[in-house]
Order: sequence, then C-alpha cells, then structure tokens
Amino acid sequence: MPRIILLNKPYDMLCQFTDLKSPSPRPTLSAVLDLPGVYPAGRLDRDSEGLVVLTDDGRLQARISDPKHKTEKTYLAQVEGIPDTAALAALEAGVMLNDGPTLPARARLVDAPDWLWPREPPIRVRKSVPDAWIELTIREGRNRQVRRMTAAVGLPTLRLIRWRIGDWTLAGISPGQWRQV
Repeated sequence: MPRIILLNKPYDMLCQFTDLKSPSPRPTLSAVLDLPGVYPAGRLDRDSEGLVVLTDDGRLQARISDPKHKTEKTYLAQVEGIPDTAALAALEAGVMLNDGPTLPARARLVDAPDWLWPREPPIRVRKSVPDAWIELTIREGRNRQVRRMTAAVGLPTLRLIRWRIGDWTLAGISPGQWRQV
C-alpha cells in the first residue's frame, strides 16, 4: 500500500527536502515533515502556497506530475484587477504563453475564501487598484503556469494557493501541517 501524504506548503518554502544551491539555506519541506522515503509528486513554487502530495510510490508520483495524465489541479489566485468575462473566457479557452498555448481550463470569479489564513509577509496592496479571486482548474503543470496565464490576460497574481490535486483537497490542513490518506 503506497504512502500518500497531503501537505499544506507554506509561503516561502521550497518544495524539496534540501537546499543545496543557496549559501544561506532557505526553508524546505524537512522543516515540517520528517518522513523518510516520500517525495513530492510535482512542485509548487516557493512563493505559492497550498496542497502538495507526497508519496513513496513512483508510479503514482508520475501519474500526478506527468502532464500526459492530465491530472486536474485547482488553484485559488488573488489577482490584481477585476476579471471581466473576456479575461475568464480567455483563460477557459487557453492562452498563448512563450512556450506555447495552454490547454483549456476552467475559470471563474469567486469570493475570498472564508478559511484563508494570513500570509507572512502580506501581499502588496495598492489602494488605487482593486483585487479579486479566481478559481482556476488546469490539467497541465508548466513552470509558473497559473501566474503566467493570469498575467497573459492582464491580471497579475498577487497570491496563489493550490486547493486541489485530483480528488485530494487542502480541506482541514493548516499551513505547515500534513495528514496521511
């Protein structure tokens, strides 16, 4: 039976267990998880928060992270500006990025999550520019894809939280906490 761990990765943490590249080590998964033999199935950028699935099953790891399997991932993105129907339609149709077009996605405007934890440091707020939340579901996992997609439609991402991978969600898991499924 494979071990499957759901972790809520905090902001400013590397999605790996060691940091060999920096002269001053940055926080890694080892700060919140001490389970030998499990590895992240995919990555989440240092400046993104939310769900990371870790497992000791290489085939499961590949199925989650390999784009050919098209595992759905749902993100909540706090964006600068208010999305109009054209921006949401563009996200849903797929946008052109410098490495090619994205697959069609599901996108909708949502209220700020009522379960949201404070982020340290907080996002930058500009009094003259409103912000909004978008729920975006994609089936690929390119480098910084959601941030690049929202920027492509004129809505820079201020905060990004991965809520769901496949059937697993972040429900009930606080930042830096994990549970085995």
